[in-house]
Amino acid sequence: MSSKVYKDLEAKYNNLRKENRNLKDDYNDLLAAKNKAENDLDNLQKQYGEAASSRDKLASELAALQNNYDNLKSSYDALEENSSSAIEANLKKNRELLAQLEAKEQALAAENERLENLKNELEARSKRVQELESIIASKDASMKALKEAISKALTDFEGKGLTVEQRNGKVYVSMENKLLFESGSWAVGNQGKKAVQQLGGVLADNPDISILIEGHTDNVPYTGSGQLSGNWDLSTKRATAIVTILRDNPNIDPQNLTAAGRGEYAPIASNDTPEGRAKNRRIEVILTPKLDELTKLLDEL
Repeated sequence: MSSKVYKDLEAKYNNLRKENRNLKDDYNDLLAAKNKAENDLDNLQKQYGEAASSRDKLASELAALQNNYDNLKSSYDALEENSSSAIEANLKKNRELLAQLEAKEQALAAENERLENLKNELEARSKRVQELESIIASKDASMKALKEAISKALTDFEGKGLTVEQRNGKVYVSMENKLLFESGSWAVGNQGKKAVQQLGGVLADNPDISILIEGHTDNVPYTGSGQLSGNWDLSTKRATAIVTILRDNPNIDPQNLTAAGRGEYAPIASNDTPEGRAKNRRIEVILTPKLDELTKLLDEL
């Protein structure tokens, strides 16, 4: 393989690796945004309670002023026949009380309006948080159903180096190379091809899933000749071979497919034992839900 082709593959791998990290960051950002939305909701509820208490206080002060006004009016009626000066003083006091009553009523009306605005904002935020939680729950349920469908479709390959797991909002299908390839080869055998085709049948029914195929090797240097330059090149060719089989299914959108070679740099077991090296030689199909709905809803928060 020419140096240019190798560099192109290496650049492609780096881009895919970066994209994978970005997907992980997006998922973490979405969870963080959900937590922030819930905190905002709690703050709004607290403000709502404080505003309600302020409104009740204003109402109580208004009632007290009204009572004072009534008492002064009674005094005014009693003194009206006896003292014009007392009458004038009561009139002044009444005007002051009326002005205070008017000011309190205006303040109470303003507080009621502010309380209503807070209530509306609280309800709107609560609705968006519920929608966010609903979408996340729906995505989790969809991924759980996808995992179960894949496990059912690949039952015949249990105990043959194939595992299906759901974690971090994604589904991971891991196939050891003994199921797929001969040593040093990237040609998929008949049994492996059947497994990939059955997996493709499930993926074809789930068009809203991004499909990342990663090739992995152990740390034993590649000693073949000719077409390959090393483990990284071998892992890339093996990932591409799986993509080729999936693309044979016309119901799988090629835009959902990505192939990446990870070489020996993402082991899941020790390379110090034959058993560990066998586990590290694998293909991982990583299935990620598309998050367009979540992103749109987060933009509205």
